[in-house]
Amino acid sequence: MHVRRVLVPALVALVVVAGCGSASTPAPTSGSASVVIQNYQYTPQVLNVTVGTTVTWTNRDPVPHTVTADNGAFSSGNLSQGATFSFTFTKPGTYEYYCEIHTFMHGTIVVH
Repeated sequence: MHVRRVLVPALVALVVVAGCGSASTPAPTSGSASVVIQNYQYTPQVLNVTVGTTVTWTNRDPVPHTVTADNGAFSSGNLSQGATFSFTFTKPGTYEYYCEIHTFMHGTIVVH
């Protein structure tokens, strides 16, 4: 009886932890989501959202950046420090984007 009282809670805890999923693939968000531009990078670099989500990028660097889709779906133009750009994703797919000024900066929006 004592063994059952110890094992059952331990097994339940193991199942709960195992079912939490991987931290590297966060669940899609819906409604609205944010990306911060800071230290010459987009954070998060990969964002999972559902169709209909509006993503807002905010530039926190003291230099201008852009948010420009590789496929031409969106382009923010130059964003000065504190400026924002929003885009609503209406179709599923993977949208890769970059900064036209600092071409080493890349990000991805995955729309489910």
